[in-house]
Amino acid sequence: MSLTPTTQGSLIHYTVDGSTPTPTSPQYLAPFLVASNLTLKAMAVGGSGSALTLSTVTSMTFSANIPPGTLVWSDEFTNNSTTNAQPDPTIWTYDTGNSGFGNNELEDYCAWNSSISPCDPANPNVYVGADGYLHIWARSPAANTFTSARLKSQGLFSFEYGRLEFSAMVPEAQGFWPAVWLLGNNISTIGSDIDPWAVNWPACGEMDVLERVGAAGSPDGNAGSIHGTGFTVGKLGTWYFFPAGETAAQWHTYGMIWKPGSVTYYIDDPSIPGNTYVTYTPASLNGLSGAVWPFDAGQSNFLIINLAIGGSWPGPPGSSTPFPSEMLVDYVRIYTN
Repeated sequence: MSLTPTTQGSLIHYTVDGSTPTPTSPQYLAPFLVASNLTLKAMAVGGSGSALTLSTVTSMTFSANIPPGTLVWSDEFTNNSTTNAQPDPTIWTYDTGNSGFGNNELEDYCAWNSSISPCDPANPNVYVGADGYLHIWARSPAANTFTSARLKSQGLFSFEYGRLEFSAMVPEAQGFWPAVWLLGNNISTIGSDIDPWAVNWPACGEMDVLERVGAAGSPDGNAGSIHGTGFTVGKLGTWYFFPAGETAAQWHTYGMIWKPGSVTYYIDDPSIPGNTYVTYTPASLNGLSGAVWPFDAGQSNFLIINLAIGGSWPGPPGSSTPFPSEMLVDYVRIYTN
């Protein structure tokens, strides 16, 4: 669903639960998936402070009646050519540079075909290969210089609720930090004159579906976490440990089931006992001072796929860390709950 204001400079606020939107309702920031029965109501807001102007409310009801378990969106990373291709630019954009990204990371993130030093299009960090996989390469083109890629669907695609599933294999070595995760669209509205209540991380909410650091453990595992106001690093995370002989460097399916009032994570086949390894609910915040559940506030979330190098959690690469190393993703899919 895409929304466009008719008055230049105004912003759109909307609801999807049938309630009347106000200037404090979620701000429309990116196209979002509609795959369930809902009533969308939207209004344009202009001006600032006491001089706000509000449009009439526009309403549209969707009666999709899509059965549970239906595939409603995917990126299969299809490439019918014999050369490396750009990840779909209608879905993916990039974080770039070497700001540390709040985690003291060491890499320069490079966009598709970037020639901004130290990025090198002859040794790309991100592409869809002729094999039909998304490739993200961690490289070290010079001593103490590292490059990688961080794709995101921010501003292009987002969704609220559903079963997210993807197939990936990741490199495991000292200093590597691969992840697939989600952030609320409202992370970008901090400081807005029209929406002064909007806030950024962690109040936007973060859901980490795939996240692991360093060399393979014994047993090896994956951390499934959520973050929000009052519960950031280390407070609501659960490890899934692979069966003996398996590691994250092999192909695995990673899944998240996001419903009103719950976030559930699973690995591989969710019908196998133990593979669905944690469900978080607002009750999970009990005892956490100031904690606020952000996942039912009405905003959609965008996707992030990245391979970080170094940082506060994994520490720097070591002498045994192999460069180049790659993270592979076969597909990303969303099903109805």
